[in-house]
Amino acid sequence: MLYETTTSEIINTVNRFKSKTSAGYDDIPVDIMKFSILHTAPYLAKIINFSFTTGLVPNMLKIAKVCPIYKNGDKTDINNYRPISVLPSFSKIYEKLVFNRLFQYVDKFCILNDCQFGFRSNRSTSMAVLEMTDKINEAFENNQFSIGVFVDLSKAFDTSNHNILLNKLYYYGIRGVSYEWFKSYLSNRYQYVHFHRLRGSASTVLTATGQVNGRWRILTPHRIETHEPTATKFRTIDYVRGRTP
Repeated sequence: MLYETTTSEIINTVNRFKSKTSAGYDDIPVDIMKFSILHTAPYLAKIINFSFTTGLVPNMLKIAKVCPIYKNGDKTDINNYRPISVLPSFSKIYEKLVFNRLFQYVDKFCILNDCQFGFRSNRSTSMAVLEMTDKINEAFENNQFSIGVFVDLSKAFDTSNHNILLNKLYYYGIRGVSYEWFKSYLSNRYQYVHFHRLRGSASTVLTATGQVNGRWRILTPHRIETHEPTATKFRTIDYVRGRTP
């Protein structure tokens, strides 16, 4: 599944990133990475391909700088801050390349449930509402009752169990070196809090796929709903919304 990348793929991928001045613990922002990508891409291709063929993710790319972003209310109350994890800019290249390969895999084998609308191209909240409305109208025309259960998972990204994610990947055919890559990606992760130029001590991350500046992470599109058995009269409609600062 993790086929080799090329210099041109890396250049095209990085050029699509939004230029940002924020940086992870290595203090290299995305705009600097983009500025130098024509020179660094050949070397990055060799390093990333080595990662893909060995199933190992560099530990230095798994250190997250957590920046508390103030929302509202009392500034002395920690609950009024939203934590945003900022990873090293170069880790975004790894993630985007693997994201594309994983998404091609699940799309090729039709693994995702047709009623998952979040984090998928050409789908939106409007389509989720239309799907629900259609099922209600269908039940009404057949003199049946419709019951809706709306679930909002609090901190869904922060509580994702790594073992469950890995077992699900293995169940759907991610094996061998590709499986070891995801296992390495989720292991030995650390984070520290950075606030007003003060840096806390690093701690181990045992759960969560996390979010980087409110954007995708490679496992989030595939973690909610797949083709698993459900009751014949039970219809799930999923829309996963990413948080933004």
